[in-house]
Amino acid sequence: MTAAVPPLDNVTGARQELTVVLPVRLLRVPVWSEGPFAFDMGNRRTDARIRSTYFTPASARALYGAPGTPCRWHLPLDVKHDGMRLLGMELLRAATARKPQHAFAILHFTVERPLLPVVRALAGRLPRDADAPLSGPFDPARLLDGVADLRAADAPSFDARPYTIAFLSPAAQHTPALRVSLEGELPATADRWLWQLASRSTPEDFPLPPETAGEQLKETVRISADWSALVLRQGTAFLGHRTDTGEGDFFTYGALHSRTVYLDALLLGALQRDHIDELTDELSEVFVSPRPARRFSALERNIAVFRSTYWRQHLTAHGTANDLLLAFQNQHRLPVRFNEILAEAADYSRLVQTQESQQISGALGVLTILGLPLGTALGILQVLDDHSVAHLYIALALSIAVTAAVLTTRYGRLVLSSLRGGEGKQRP
Repeated sequence: MTAAVPPLDNVTGARQELTVVLPVRLLRVPVWSEGPFAFDMGNRRTDARIRSTYFTPASARALYGAPGTPCRWHLPLDVKHDGMRLLGMELLRAATARKPQHAFAILHFTVERPLLPVVRALAGRLPRDADAPLSGPFDPARLLDGVADLRAADAPSFDARPYTIAFLSPAAQHTPALRVSLEGELPATADRWLWQLASRSTPEDFPLPPETAGEQLKETVRISADWSALVLRQGTAFLGHRTDTGEGDFFTYGALHSRTVYLDALLLGALQRDHIDELTDELSEVFVSPRPARRFSALERNIAVFRSTYWRQHLTAHGTANDLLLAFQNQHRLPVRFNEILAEAADYSRLVQTQESQQISGALGVLTILGLPLGTALGILQVLDDHSVAHLYIALALSIAVTAAVLTTRYGRLVLSSLRGGEGKQRP
């Protein structure tokens, strides 16, 4: 992996597709067509019905909605500007318990100029005065006016820049990406190009250390001898490894998959990431509330809903979508983080149950302390067949005095502390 990497900055592939995913706040249900953007290839139309066959029912409902309750809409467009063409937009509702208006806006482009500078600009790696791809007629605020708002500038880091999915198929002169033959080894420079497109950087932006290059590129998915994919935290790239022969070539099919089924696998990963982030926040606030049992009960329900609705590591019998989802999860450490949530929730559950048991024991102790002296006094009066009101008042006063005295003992203080739930002692 130490070979010099030919520059990708000025390379325009034979076929270049770009999908941009933006977190937004959904203001209203758009008056758009329901379902995902349906690309056509011959007599094949990639609508929700066809794409649902690639996924488990639970995953399909999260991505496309259920009958009568759509969660995804699309709008075909044809806008050309500065070497880019906007084919259409999508909106995917991604509501969480705390963010009911959360959604993703998805913009589909065809790029006819060098692709790397475009994704670098989207990553904020070019000077401010450089041409911004999402400006002018491609400005999301203009395109989504009245339908959705862009996330605030103080959003989490993964929302600070758009997520990009880039597809590039090489022409004959792009030898750094090409295999010598279908059975030949892939040149090391191909993975470096793939890294640049996925990381949205050049060697000047981020020089990949040769000593750790293998570790950095371990998530590379070899889809076939024809093409590979690399999933990183802020972007995914697909790169072809043989010459694209034009219309009717396999890469027409590959590009279609990169912005339909494979896009949906990555969107499911983004849904999982957002829900795990929210569960982490909820878990950290359990003992902030004066009633942790109630808050923890809501958290347990949210965990159960997440597991049954979104948490899938197996999407489909088609392995590439699974591989892409697993790569996305690994980049964001989602399996490790969710296991930590489950382990911490189990610990908190024991603490809450212990606290509730202490409160019940405390209540029983108070009843004992209050009831025993009073019951004893009234029992003595009954045995003596004493019906004097004065003696009754004396018995009540003595029982209150005895109760107060008991409450000042170590046992009494322990009972009162248990009744309060040991406040201040069990907070982590």
